[in-house]
Amino acid sequence: MQIQLAGRDVSRETMSKLQQFADLLCKWNKKINLVSSAGMSDLWERHIVDSAQVFSYAPQGTGHWVDLGSGGGLPGIVCAVLAQDSLPECRFTLIESDHRKSAFLMTAARELALPLSVLTERAEAAAPQGADIVTARALAPLDQLLPLVMRHIAETGIAILPKGKNHAQELAAAQREWHFEATAHASLTDSLARLFVIKEITRV
Repeated sequence: MQIQLAGRDVSRETMSKLQQFADLLCKWNKKINLVSSAGMSDLWERHIVDSAQVFSYAPQGTGHWVDLGSGGGLPGIVCAVLAQDSLPECRFTLIESDHRKSAFLMTAARELALPLSVLTERAEAAAPQGADIVTARALAPLDQLLPLVMRHIAETGIAILPKGKNHAQELAAAQREWHFEATAHASLTDSLARLFVIKEITRV
């Protein structure tokens, strides 16, 4: 039996794991600030579905996925759950400098039986990962994010970066310092937001 999530079919087992993750997030959020109180009131749509749509732009054959500033596992954990069905060979590396958030990510990976690694360090200090996909959600403005992406992306890799209502300004600011190819996609959860798929990043 298949269920629709963010415009794609997923199995009941996958939906069950995502609900298990949402429950774990609620439990831990009472102790450490993983998601804002406003975000918790609409956790599924605002965070789970919003993270799941990132996975829609992952090409087949992706071998290594790196999520920067993973925080509460959004989108890293959500995408790792979805990958078990359609990208089973893909390995995930989540980079998070906050030790408490890193502990949450490790707990989630263990309880959901996800084959991923968590690096407890800053993205700019972590060893370059050579990833096929780099993601980051609500981490930094695009012009500040691209140096981190470039550090960890493979030469032929792509970055999938959700951006909010100021996406046009962020794009313009980034283009003053960087050359890159960017494709903007409409967000399923926010009409003002966009998901940028970015590749071929070089300094101006």
